[in-house]
Amino acid sequence: MTKNRPRKTAASEKMPRIALVGNPNVGKSVIFGWMTGQYVTVSNFPGTTVEVTQGNSSLGGQRRVIVDTPGINSLIPMSEDERVTRDILLEDEDLQVIQVCDAKNLRRGLMITLQLAEMEKPVVLVLNMADEAKERGVAIDHRRLEQSLEFP
Repeated sequence: MTKNRPRKTAASEKMPRIALVGNPNVGKSVIFGWMTGQYVTVSNFPGTTVEVTQGNSSLGGQRRVIVDTPGINSLIPMSEDERVTRDILLEDEDLQVIQVCDAKNLRRGLMITLQLAEMEKPVVLVLNMADEAKERGVAIDHRRLEQSLEFP
């Protein structure tokens, strides 16, 4: 298995970094493409090459490096994918995190949310696939969830 970690260049070291983190198949790479304008080929099959993609984005008038991490089920690594994502989170003290969560499988994503909170990283939780959740009768009280988690 090959590990491809994002290389820090002089320019990217100065720019704030945001990691997209979440379970496999929750739409991290789609959000990465939307934020950076880069298309990412997605494959979440055990035993495949572990890929980490990064690109630039302008958010709030400030340039940022967006890092698309491998899908994980836990930050306690049981696979190379999870180890790579955990290491990215540990190696950069100033790293900000956008956790992408499948709204119809919220419980599964909240385990990672709790682990991120324990790491004391700045986190924003994005509930993706809300249309699919609604079709299945899943209703999420966003305000209550935000209050419970104490982050947006």
